[in-house]
Amino acid sequence: MPYRPSSRSHAGSPVAAGASLNVDGLSITVVRKPIKNMYLRIKPPNGDVVVSAPRRMSERTIIDFVRGRRAWIDGNVRKMQRARQQSLVSEPEHTGFVWTDDLRKQAAANINAQLPGLLARWSPVIGCTPTHITLRLMTTRWGSCTPKTGRIRLNLQLGLMEPRFLEYVLVHEMTHLWERGHGAGFQRRIGSYLPNWRELRRELNRRVVL
Repeated sequence: MPYRPSSRSHAGSPVAAGASLNVDGLSITVVRKPIKNMYLRIKPPNGDVVVSAPRRMSERTIIDFVRGRRAWIDGNVRKMQRARQQSLVSEPEHTGFVWTDDLRKQAAANINAQLPGLLARWSPVIGCTPTHITLRLMTTRWGSCTPKTGRIRLNLQLGLMEPRFLEYVLVHEMTHLWERGHGAGFQRRIGSYLPNWRELRRELNRRVVL
């Protein structure tokens, strides 16, 4: 799950929305949002570090949050940058993101590490469980479900994103085990599971499907 420290402000002035913050030589982008908790993500392909923080959270709280996770950040930034260097082709005009075997393995490992806990949490709540979950690269969607067989497919890219997005997509697809479309029945069910599902969907859909 995402790191979630208290949203109470401490000493120090708030960082402005979208501000760049230097923490012991590490450049951090701080994005202010109307949220209660703080979230940390490392964005492919360059390993940019972004902290989403409540609007009134102090700079000192954010700095302490980043410092407490510095080893984890450095390790993942190095992996992502190394994967990107290996993936760049020789054409000088090529600057896009390319999947490598190492990056695929990393993304799959991240998802597989989270799935047992997510299924243990949500299967009793939703009242059903997938018969099989497949990870694959998708270019137009984050997940899919075949209610007849109980099979769910998840976009491998979710393994490089904040855990809350994997949780949302999994719950979304598990809801389809009961409701095929996105009509009133679906919305009523998923709203009872994840009251903020629309917010999560909007934020996820702003991301690029690689």
